[in-house]
Amino acid sequence: MSALLKHPLQLGLYHTLVTTHLPIRHLRISASAWTIASRESSIPQRYIGQPTSYTHQHLLRDDEITPGITAQEFRGRRHNLMSGIKKSMYSDCPHHVAVILAADTKYMTDEIPYPFRQNTDFLYLCGFQEPSSALVLESIAGSPLPDHKATVFVPQRDADRELWDGPRAGIDGALSFIGVDEAHVISDLSEYLDQYASREKLVVWYDVFRNVNSHLHKDVVSNLVTPCRNKGHAVNILQQLMHSIRVIKSPAEIQLMRESCSIASQAFVDVMRFTKPNINEANLYAKMDFEVRLNGAEFLAYPPVVAGGNRANTLHYVKNNQIVLGGDMVLMDAGCEYHGYASDITRTWPVSGRYTEAQASLYQSVLDVQQECLDMCEVGTTLDQIYHRMLNGLGQKLQDLGIVPKWMNNAELIRAAKKYCPHHVGHYLGMDTHDTPQVSRSNQLQAGIVITVEPGLYLPASDNDIPQEFRGMGIRIEDDVLITDRAPEVLTAECPKEMSLIESIMGGNL
Repeated sequence: MSALLKHPLQLGLYHTLVTTHLPIRHLRISASAWTIASRESSIPQRYIGQPTSYTHQHLLRDDEITPGITAQEFRGRRHNLMSGIKKSMYSDCPHHVAVILAADTKYMTDEIPYPFRQNTDFLYLCGFQEPSSALVLESIAGSPLPDHKATVFVPQRDADRELWDGPRAGIDGALSFIGVDEAHVISDLSEYLDQYASREKLVVWYDVFRNVNSHLHKDVVSNLVTPCRNKGHAVNILQQLMHSIRVIKSPAEIQLMRESCSIASQAFVDVMRFTKPNINEANLYAKMDFEVRLNGAEFLAYPPVVAGGNRANTLHYVKNNQIVLGGDMVLMDAGCEYHGYASDITRTWPVSGRYTEAQASLYQSVLDVQQECLDMCEVGTTLDQIYHRMLNGLGQKLQDLGIVPKWMNNAELIRAAKKYCPHHVGHYLGMDTHDTPQVSRSNQLQAGIVITVEPGLYLPASDNDIPQEFRGMGIRIEDDVLITDRAPEVLTAECPKEMSLIESIMGGNL
């Protein structure tokens, strides 16, 4: 490795190297000269490939790396991860190294990329938005965990590529902006990882079976995982520990999720007002997408379900290209992503503006069960327990509606509920829509966790066992819920679900 670049004034040398295309791949920068107090002055005075307080003053404060999340919080996240490693079964091992990769760019066809979305574990730890980067966290010799060194590897600045793809942070921009200890170009990653196999008593933390970046994954396996295994070092999966940390949301994350849920809730109201008989599902999709973006979200959090009539009985219907007839209901499952945090809402409403008697009785049954589930959302309960409450409630409602026979016992009612609601009651929510999947639904809920609660009943038109008046109906009602030390906070409370409110909105009265 070459000499250290120790002071921001020396960045003039770096600028010269970039603009004259001299080789800089071995340049290493030390963060030791850049203190927290000097962060404001060290933020690059140029575009670096993602918003900064210099280029996007309307989005970020000087102390923020991503909107709403400060550099101090990102440091705290890395500290928490290394604290978790310290508490693991490998706590007596003196050397640890964790590698987290950024996602790579996906292409729909030659030179035409899909919109880039960063690997959320990587984004959570450092806030860096560029593809094909890497973060290495390692213990410091002679210093106990959670003390560690954080090193980021980023794409080299390249005037030709930046002409096409936009500006890159480079090692100076990455180091000064995200506040790690060292920064290198990504082409140095393999050589950097070579050093670890020769160490005594090392534990490697890397998600070997989760390939988020094909090229870099091969480098990590070839230069770190395989040599370390051959030397007898332990290689441990990182994601389970990561998700156990990510599932508890900080106050800043909760505020971002409140805003995400508020934007999506208001968009639902606008879509309901926009609905009319014989409308195309695609128009409702477009209206939802338009409204969330207009009100500050970056994009929809996932491909939405916009299912009219019997199509609501296809749980992940995303074709969204049919006409919704006047007597049908439409089920919409949609949410937005706001500065990296998702919302996830489902509502079902009548295209005509009023529920029929059969639609109203089925809808109210689902709504009643959802309220029972919401009442259970407290510290110490589990998602699985709420799920069993949902099955019991739906089974009883099916019997009350005459959809299943009166003679069925409780076990048979549970089976019927599973038939007509084949999904779980909910999932964790956060940076991903189905967030932290390594956290079991049997874990007790804690304050700071956000979950969805989404009971439904799906009665296909082809099921002749169902009374005629209910066939072809599919209803789901989904809200996002923050677990607190007190009563649960329904983050999507602004999105109406009482039938009288929905009918008033569609009638132009609200």
